[in-house]
Amino acid sequence: MLSRMSETTVKQRNTTAYYGQAVASFAVALGATGIGIYSLDASGWVRAFLAIAVLYLTTSAFTLAKVVRDRQEADQLVSRVDQARLDKILAEHDPFKPVV
Repeated sequence: MLSRMSETTVKQRNTTAYYGQAVASFAVALGATGIGIYSLDASGWVRAFLAIAVLYLTTSAFTLAKVVRDRQEADQLVSRVDQARLDKILAEHDPFKPVV
């Protein structure tokens, strides 16, 4: 039963190019926003507020992505445990055994 469970477990991996593209995209977006805020024709307080808002939005996006990922991983774990229980019940069931 355990070997069957490990056979059905599929690990999805991102390629190095995909990871690099995601990091580069994030760096370009954050850099462009920083340059835009820096060159904005406004007082220092307004630019500082916008910079703090961008940093807060960035950390919130990372936190949200982590929460969504953790929930998905927990759902997959529960699904695998339920599947293992069902496999055990089906393996132990004998349809020709008389009912007591």
